Amino acid sequence: MNIVLLGPPGVGKGTVAAVLSGKYGVPHISTGNMLREAIAKGTELGRQAKEFVDAGKLVPDELVTKMVRERVAQPASKKGFILDGYPRTSAQARALQEFAAVDAVLDFTAPFKTIVERISGRRTCRKCSATFHIKYSPPKKEGICDKCGGDLYQRSDEKPGIITERLKVYEQQNKPLIDYYRNEELLSEIDASYHITEIEKIVKQCDEVLKNIKS
Repeated sequence: MNIVLLGPPGVGKGTVAAVLSGKYGVPHISTGNMLREAIAKGTELGRQAKEFVDAGKLVPDELVTKMVRERVAQPASKKGFILDGYPRTSAQARALQEFAAVDAVLDFTAPFKTIVERISGRRTCRKCSATFHIKYSPPKKEGICDKCGGDLYQRSDEKPGIITERLKVYEQQNKPLIDYYRNEELLSEIDASYHITEIEKIVKQCDEVLKNIKS
């Protein structure tokens, strides 16, 4: 089965995708991770992407689509895949349909207030990049990483005001993509407002959709 996950930053797509990947035996393909890996390895596509990233520009649709096409063509994706971070536009969605039929699109939703709380509470270690949350998974000692003793800090894009603006932009830019998949009758909304300790409630909703696909 070929699944696409949609949803704003901080809604929990990656966490649930990891569970679904293990459960259904299909790879979780995160385009963000894929881009970083390609750049780190210095592949041809990675070098091309790096030019745009270093210039502070978005990687062009054609380049991202080419990377996704190559990834889903690998043997590991023979039984299917879970795409996270692609497509981002209706143009990318149409391009995807040309080389991989999508069976279901899971749109993860949660109130802005919930997402802002999740993201703004994050703290990242400057030394080892480990992450904590001041409310849900705080470090043993405030401001200090449990793993390496490094300083914890809040990223500039994880401050409440900036997060709210990012969510508004996402909502505006993502509407055409949501409409596209709704018109294709592939879209299912997933209530992702539950806390991580209740992740099974989110996974259960996904299972209900995927069960119908399989049958």
